[in-house]
Amino acid sequence: MIPAAFDYVRAEFLAQAIDLLQSDPDATKLVAGGHTLIPALKLRLATPALLIDIRGLKELKGIRIDDKGIRIGALATHAELLASDPLHEASPLFRQAANLIADPQVRNRGTIGGSLANADPAADWPAVVIALGAELEIAHAGGYRRVAARDFFVDIFTTVLEPVEMLSSVLVPRTAPGTRFAYRKIRHPASGYAVVGVAVAVQLQRDEVVGASIGVTGAAGCAFSGDIAADFLIGKSLSSATIGEAARLLGEATECLSDRYASAEYRASLLATETRRALLSLAQ
Repeated sequence: MIPAAFDYVRAEFLAQAIDLLQSDPDATKLVAGGHTLIPALKLRLATPALLIDIRGLKELKGIRIDDKGIRIGALATHAELLASDPLHEASPLFRQAANLIADPQVRNRGTIGGSLANADPAADWPAVVIALGAELEIAHAGGYRRVAARDFFVDIFTTVLEPVEMLSSVLVPRTAPGTRFAYRKIRHPASGYAVVGVAVAVQLQRDEVVGASIGVTGAAGCAFSGDIAADFLIGKSLSSATIGEAARLLGEATECLSDRYASAEYRASLLATETRRALLSLAQ
């Protein structure tokens, strides 16, 4: 399996990469980790005229934490997110999810920005950034724009990114006091992707839920926010009855995918089960 011929440029700075995108965006591809693109090139499912290597762009690297929150460069690898102790202290959900992504080889090469921009319906990071109420910063020729993570994913492998734009960073607000986090997924035995994955953030005050958000991946055509369950939790304690009802509402309200591995009914059952388990872990 040999890719079709293409031109290759290794971008040295962000503005250069953006400029290169402008000339023929439909025939241009960006590559960083390359876990999806390179196999597609080999199978000639993707045949770009120009491949822009953005791996070396310093503007898209690093993890910064301050009083306002967390800023993660799009080129931060899964391994960097797993290993960062300051990030774990600020938001434990990143380490929980990163630890469940594929294997060390993938984690060392793959990036959070590549995963989000690719929008695989079974990827882990989309659920996490939705649950954290993150914003995604997008670079274009005129500067930057921000999109709420919950509005970023449109359909299978489809986001709000325009062909002349690229994801530059993930912006996570400061964690509210009393917030607890959990990420759970049922892994596909071959790929390691999520058959169903659930990221949960719950803020408690005197055993009462005062804030809740749930990000779901694997269940539907794209990651989404489980608002029906999160809203139900507000003002209640994390009792087994409350948790069971929230999980039931989410499982029954979701139009799940069906494939050769898992039917829609099975995914809906898994979604309810993993939501319940995630919430129960936070009630202890």
